[in-house]
Amino acid sequence: MAGMALVSDLLSWLQGLPEPGLVAATGGLVFAECTIGLGFLAPGESGLLIAATTANTVARFVVLWLVVTVCATAGDALGYVIGRRFGPRLRETKLIRKYGLEAWDKATSVLERRGAWAVFFARFLPVIRTLTPAAAGTSGLPFRKFLPAAAAGAFCWSLVHISIGAALGEAAKRIEGALNTGGLIVVAILAAAGVFFLLRLKKRKTLTPPEPEPERVP
Repeated sequence: MAGMALVSDLLSWLQGLPEPGLVAATGGLVFAECTIGLGFLAPGESGLLIAATTANTVARFVVLWLVVTVCATAGDALGYVIGRRFGPRLRETKLIRKYGLEAWDKATSVLERRGAWAVFFARFLPVIRTLTPAAAGTSGLPFRKFLPAAAAGAFCWSLVHISIGAALGEAAKRIEGALNTGGLIVVAILAAAGVFFLLRLKKRKTLTPPEPEPERVP
């Protein structure tokens, strides 16, 4: 209960900040959410939705989008480094065993099967989003594959949430308070799935050899 009260107070404080402070604080929350430990306390997704309600001009929208994308990618990179440094021992820590043991095992299992694609789609899943970067570092996924997938996931995730917050305005704050943005996860996953299938279709068209031209009869 104390943890929930802390999160509620933090979000209330966030709403009272001026625009530059709000953007900076939101970027900090998103960054913190991606690291082991802080991810279970920092309400990055909720903070982003609240900040997005102020993105009512193109300039504000773009600035928030860029800041959140960079902060989310940087947070994922730090989580990856932590996983690389400490390896499988992270799974045995008290924090993981208390809050995210099942999510950790799920993240590592998906990473083994899907590799970088798992990093991209994990961005849209609470808890798993927090653990996947460290799990990726532990699993030995090359950083050159991890970073582009993490950046693409952050890019799409932030776009979806900022768009929803900007479109709903003040109503988004009430939705966040009632659902803690859980209902928005479905929208985010659908958007990510759309991006995935568009990329697959584009790749398939690229790999399909062009049909040979019919020979002309002289």
